[in-house]
Amino acid sequence: MLRRGFAGGAALYFMRPPAKVEVINDINGELVNLYRVVQHHLEEFVRQFKWALSSRQVFKWLQDTVPGTLTDIQRAARFYYLQQNCFGGKLEGQSFGTATTTPPGLNLLRLEETLSAAHLRLSSTFVERLDWKSCIDKYDRPHTLFYLDPPYWKTEGYGVPFPFAEYLEMASRLRSLKGRAIVSLNDHPDIRRAFDGFYIKTVKIHYTVGGGKGAARKEIVIYSLNEKEDPSGPF
Repeated sequence: MLRRGFAGGAALYFMRPPAKVEVINDINGELVNLYRVVQHHLEEFVRQFKWALSSRQVFKWLQDTVPGTLTDIQRAARFYYLQQNCFGGKLEGQSFGTATTTPPGLNLLRLEETLSAAHLRLSSTFVERLDWKSCIDKYDRPHTLFYLDPPYWKTEGYGVPFPFAEYLEMASRLRSLKGRAIVSLNDHPDIRRAFDGFYIKTVKIHYTVGGGKGAARKEIVIYSLNEKEDPSGPF
């Protein structure tokens, strides 16, 4: 059983083979609505993009549109359009993204193909909108594996607040889990202190935004069990 406490863009979810039972969870209502619409109303969702353009003016119109005035399908299309066309994929403080070396993020010619694959992947998955603690409480079992990808410490653009106390609470929850968990975060001294005592692996990441050269960064992967406690390894 695989559970994701912070689905976000769910890149790893779509990249890996399906587990027997899967749940994806995110507190952002627009994101969860998008997943649910793609899961259940794919054809009508795709129809919203007929004759659409990657346009700065359309981007601004959709930014100014109040989501509460739209149907669930229209809301999902609005959210998807803004996410695919914004700089850096932020959930707040969005600006229209352009580049001289790459095409628009929203590939309208392959939209149906891309979303059809997502629809098939989501068809056997539970989609939740819970805070991460409630998700753990609801699904924690000895056979559960949680993958948690919370907002990175001292970064912006996630659309929801995530104070440092949440990381401390997460570390506490991991120590008492019935199942197991993997947490991915930015490599920051505060985060290492919060998760002191856990098995932590450093990973080098190369970020590229807007077709630029990108920059090298370090992230950490935190495991709920360490090698001393479990000789077979973290997982």
